Amino acid sequence: MRSEKQKMLAGEPYLAIDSELTRERRAATLWMVRFNAASAAPERDLYAPLREGLGQVGRGAFVRPDFHCDYGYNIRLGDHAFLNFNRVVLDVAAVEIGAGTQIGPGAQILTAEHPREARSRATGVEFGRPVTIGRNVWIGGGAIILPGVTLGDDCVIGAGSVVTGDIPAGATAYGNPARLARTA
Repeated sequence: MRSEKQKMLAGEPYLAIDSELTRERRAATLWMVRFNAASAAPERDLYAPLREGLGQVGRGAFVRPDFHCDYGYNIRLGDHAFLNFNRVVLDVAAVEIGAGTQIGPGAQILTAEHPREARSRATGVEFGRPVTIGRNVWIGGGAIILPGVTLGDDCVIGAGSVVTGDIPAGATAYGNPARLARTA
């Protein structure tokens, strides 16, 4: 029989109230408290504390406080990725952030999904779909990246946009829902 964590990591319906997952979220919360406090002191080296809580941290990656996530271990940051203030990353599934990507303040990356049918939702099950963000992407402040989205290399997401579907490499998208910008 598969554990709830195994189901979560496989993208299958799972119960988040499971004791193992609850312990892991609590541990992530304790890490975030330490990380957010440490990152407020600019003289501190943040690479080591960042590596403690995240699945992978590339060379020169930088995250400003306050940073919030579910587990941390599902987040992978490429070299020189930059996440500005007040970041929320719901990482019940994999979150890949490519090298050189810059994410503005208040942007959110969400992998958590809930059943659309009310009866299923009432059981407490949820599931996740991974988010993949390519290299050298720029995501404006307040943007929301929804579960299952892939952003291609070198694309730009306008501030305040809600990205509900994949955006191809080199494209610019903005709005709610985000739509590709017309080219001349």
